[in-house]
Amino acid sequence: MSGIHLAYDLSFTHTEGRWNQPGAWVGSDFPDVKMFLELARTAERAGVDMLFFGDGSGIPSTWRGSIEPAVEWGIQWPRQDMSPIIAAMSTVTDHIGFGLTYSSTFMHPFYVARLLNSLDHVSGGRIAFNVVASSRGADAANYGYAQLADHDQRYERMEEFIAVCRALWDSVSPDAIERDRATGRFADPAKVHPIDHTGEFFTVKGPLSAVPSPQHHPVVVQAGNSPRGVAASATFADLVFGFGGSLAGQQRHRAMLDAALVDEGRDPAAVGILWATQVIVGRTAAEAITRRDTVLDFWTHEAVGTMLSHNAGYDFSTLPESFRLGELREEIIAANASPAGFIGALVTELGADTVITRDEFFEHGFLAASGLDHTVIGDAATVAETLEQNHADTGARGGFMLSSPLAMPSAYAELSELLVPELRRRGALAPRYPGSTLRENLAV
Repeated sequence: MSGIHLAYDLSFTHTEGRWNQPGAWVGSDFPDVKMFLELARTAERAGVDMLFFGDGSGIPSTWRGSIEPAVEWGIQWPRQDMSPIIAAMSTVTDHIGFGLTYSSTFMHPFYVARLLNSLDHVSGGRIAFNVVASSRGADAANYGYAQLADHDQRYERMEEFIAVCRALWDSVSPDAIERDRATGRFADPAKVHPIDHTGEFFTVKGPLSAVPSPQHHPVVVQAGNSPRGVAASATFADLVFGFGGSLAGQQRHRAMLDAALVDEGRDPAAVGILWATQVIVGRTAAEAITRRDTVLDFWTHEAVGTMLSHNAGYDFSTLPESFRLGELREEIIAANASPAGFIGALVTELGADTVITRDEFFEHGFLAASGLDHTVIGDAATVAETLEQNHADTGARGGFMLSSPLAMPSAYAELSELLVPELRRRGALAPRYPGSTLRENLAV
């Protein structure tokens, strides 16, 4: 069994009421870079492999067609472009990696390939690129789209996007740069070449106007868990970001990915999944439960509806008093929104033919919006044992993307000071920073 790799998901350190939780910063708040510098140092001391930042560029507006609930209560906003924060964190650390998210649905591959090359230089080879196919109308509107493209087409665009990025990273050979002081020759022109890409979505001349970076190719992460998303993962992902929740769902995802990797001629043992797992850890089990209870007060009906509607791309305020789950899923698919995530999990759990009431739907939705459907709660020993068992049960390839519903920075400091040392004491973790780059440390 391979050792567990750990990342911290810092996508929402300040939203959904975390800024107001006990243990939050006083006199400083997001996006103050000092908060993240402190967290990066603490996480590296613990031996965490990567700090990860998801992203979205639109303020949630699907619920009731308005941004007001999200703005009023701080639901999945504000969100900054975290590339400058990552650059700053890299200067106060030596080993820990950084995951950055951009959307292949809206961004251009030349820009992203050049930016990631630059960040890989700044960090000394510690950058991962989380590529996403956007499913949110609020994001699309900010890039001039009246509606989202078809679900499968977004993944076709993603596959071409990554192919272009990789061609650009390869367009300047690692040994092209000579810097010959005797002759004054800087580089060998024969080793710098255009890519001349003309595809369905992009036309890119190339080459990349940059020096090859330490990793040459940043680690590529992908999180799609629909059948089409899994197929995309199998074609190019070095590492997969998987959704937590039920063990059965995780095992299905692992089996689907393994089959797709074999079809692509890739070794399933070489592609790990980091499972999204929310953790509340205390010095005692009672302390952890008390901390969980502080989270519950935030999740009103309006907050749950705003969160679920934004992530699914479908306005759940329009639900009738009762409905069949399969019909709801078909409506979401027809709207080119996201039939996976919460809706996919609910259909898997209850069945497509199940008739559910609006109130029952939101009872399930409360668990999904708050993350309590994939939260491990307890003292360090209890949480560590749960993670070890889950790692074994899902194939022991990858690890966990840990998040917390509690305050920044105290929640992550406690993960670093209580949970990670317990896992290391048990011998459950992968070796601590065995290489000089993130790719080497993750063994991908």
